[in-house]
Amino acid sequence: MSTTTRERPATLSEWLAHWHIDVQLFAALLCCALLGLFVLYSASGRSANVVIDQSVRLGIGLSAMIALAQVPPHWYRAAAPWVYVLGVVLLVATLVLGDAAMGARRWLDLGVVRFQPSEISKLVVPLTIAAYFHYRSLPPRLTDVAKASLIIAMPVALVVRQPDLGTALLIVAGGGFALFFAGLRWRVIILLLILAAAAAPLVWFNLHDYQQQRVLTFLNPARDPLGAGYHITQSKIAIGSGGVFGKGWLNGSQAHLNFLPESDTDFVFAVYAEETGLFGVLGLMAIYGFIVARGLFIAVKSQDTFQRLTAASLSLTFFFYAFVNMGMVAGLLPVVGVPLPLISFGGTSMVMLLASFGIVMSIHTHRKLLAT
Repeated sequence: MSTTTRERPATLSEWLAHWHIDVQLFAALLCCALLGLFVLYSASGRSANVVIDQSVRLGIGLSAMIALAQVPPHWYRAAAPWVYVLGVVLLVATLVLGDAAMGARRWLDLGVVRFQPSEISKLVVPLTIAAYFHYRSLPPRLTDVAKASLIIAMPVALVVRQPDLGTALLIVAGGGFALFFAGLRWRVIILLLILAAAAAPLVWFNLHDYQQQRVLTFLNPARDPLGAGYHITQSKIAIGSGGVFGKGWLNGSQAHLNFLPESDTDFVFAVYAEETGLFGVLGLMAIYGFIVARGLFIAVKSQDTFQRLTAASLSLTFFFYAFVNMGMVAGLLPVVGVPLPLISFGGTSMVMLLASFGIVMSIHTHRKLLAT
């Protein structure tokens, strides 16, 4: 009977690898989150409580990421459909029993914890689509595309009812990316685009008044500068006043003089752009770009369909987060309430984003073990 002794990690890099942590991805995510704490301190008017709350959430998110990185990828493939069903049940429960605030019903209070079940769908929908196509020949047939679209549509319909258009778009993006990477034929993509265009009038007339105002403001920001267009007008002023080098940390006037609403949540990017300028924005975009590129690299190196679709769709969903938030704050997209990833104040979103990258790390680090 032979025994083997596993060598203890001697360096931080070896320790992280020992615990299935991708060093490069971990460093980029941590760098982005720590940058976010500095931005929040300024955006919240030097509130230490906001930074402490966000630090606790960051700790929970990193713990979730490390824990999920230990789980072999095939466990996620087996669990995805069941977690998907649980997510749908929780969304239904939210509509019936959830906490109502400001005309929306998005939170579910379980006594010991209060959270947004829609955040689970952001993570589970692309996993379920990836698990579905893992057992089927690719590129997918039209019937499989229809079934996958139904998997996406069910939670989206429930989230729209809350209403939470931003989260619904992120769920569509996550599932859509998984569908696209499954090898969707161009004629099917064109067909889906035609169906989406045909459904646009129906979607428009089912939007709430404030959502229609956001779209109209996007098309013509000057139509109501002191009402529906106030957020966009002030965020543009903040971004423009930052110039090339910015006004410096804690020196942004738009947020500190209370011109910019929601400066520590959805519009925190405007505060960051004003204080760091063009160079700061390019630096943040470089960090985001590296995270997405690393995720796509892991997808390319993955060993089966489920892993490839999961890593690619979760990475591009992260890109979609950043793209939509920066686009809406800069006035290039309608305001839909999407936070800036790892920067905006908020718990559930940060925890789920870091959890998703725990799964991406699991795909990469367990691949190495299987390869040897």
